[in-house]
Amino acid sequence: MIYQFYQRRVFPHLLNQVMQTASLMDKRRELLLPIEGEVLEIGFGTGLNIPFYGNVDALYALEPNPDIYHLAVERVQHAPFNIKHVQSSAEKLPFADASLDHIVSTWTLCSIPQLDQALAEIYRVLKPTGTFHLVEHVKHPDSVKIQSLQTLLTPIQKRIGDGCHLNRDIERSLAQAKFKFIEKQYFDAEGIPVIAQKMLLARVQKIDLDQLS
Repeated sequence: MIYQFYQRRVFPHLLNQVMQTASLMDKRRELLLPIEGEVLEIGFGTGLNIPFYGNVDALYALEPNPDIYHLAVERVQHAPFNIKHVQSSAEKLPFADASLDHIVSTWTLCSIPQLDQALAEIYRVLKPTGTFHLVEHVKHPDSVKIQSLQTLLTPIQKRIGDGCHLNRDIERSLAQAKFKFIEKQYFDAEGIPVIAQKMLLARVQKIDLDQLS
């Protein structure tokens, strides 16, 4: 019962505060400002991305946790574009094949239970010319010491962070899901503990499988 109280009443507010760290907000801006038109955001959270969508016409806000989405309601009501809440999982997206130009994920891939399945769904619903825009904390690419610590602490982090994995190799997962990188930058986020400080900002598109055959 105590854990359920934490998950429903404490964690959403904690998440809302941590994700407003200045360095993270700067990267939201960098990732989102170029996006135009219709967008699916996976892991909408508390709506912190809304101010940075400069040219968006409509946004599908996929957030399966109603307690987290509740904190986004006021931001949604004041958004300058239409937002539709989609209460579904990333592993089963309620969209047609090749139907979306832009998909966004900010610090969400770490907590999706079946990441491979979610990436396959993103691949499925993205148009051949569409782009998946993401920023995520990752398994440290260089430090073996930090990698070991991330693996050691991930079981604890999953409990206190709503399924968050500290040790996911996001670049590798995207490549295995048949995405090609059109932008890729690693950076250290100021104000974040070293264990989760290494981040990846990327834009990827589908590999043309016909050209590979």
